[in-house]
Amino acid sequence: MIPRTLGPHLRQLATYYPVVAVTGPRQSGKTTLCRAVFPDHPYVSLETLDTRDFARDDPRGFLAQYRQGAVLDAIQRVPELLSYLQTEVDERPEVGRFVLTGSQHLGLSEAIAQSLAGRCGLLTLLPPSLSELRTFPNAPDDLWTLLWQGSYPRIYDRAIPAHQWLGDLAAEPRGQLGVRALHQHSAAARSNHATTCARCAGP
Repeated sequence: MIPRTLGPHLRQLATYYPVVAVTGPRQSGKTTLCRAVFPDHPYVSLETLDTRDFARDDPRGFLAQYRQGAVLDAIQRVPELLSYLQTEVDERPEVGRFVLTGSQHLGLSEAIAQSLAGRCGLLTLLPPSLSELRTFPNAPDDLWTLLWQGSYPRIYDRAIPAHQWLGDLAAEPRGQLGVRALHQHSAAARSNHATTCARCAGP
């Protein structure tokens, strides 16, 4: 694992809030970081279909399994769970209970901020910096190489050619939340544009 400079800050936030959330680009190391910082928290992946269905169909029953808290990975898969988390941490506001990770989709950070306002510390994790990557023997020697290859961890910890891995990543479909939010944003933009055109055209 690449030692991340965000780790101590994440650990500190968990002493302030009952929930902490780490968002960021896919494959930036969110899950690895959270599991390393909170090794005693049960880990739950909402990418797993039956787990996701349980969380959607019976959110109260799902959260009841984790009274002491958990790392809930890929919260963007079940964004409606955030409202139930609000009730859960209001009833038991002990700090550091839940750790959320979520890919940086349009609207996810806003949804977290709206449902868990005042209850959640929010961090964004980007791919590793040059200084963080230098823990790997095959890390780039200079900034220009880093800019060319990118800094996603798997390029270096598995020695995958950058063009291969980045091409495969770009081919993956976007999550449903991001697509839905993007469609809503586009619809709003079209509506605003139509209104502006109508005003310009006059009566």
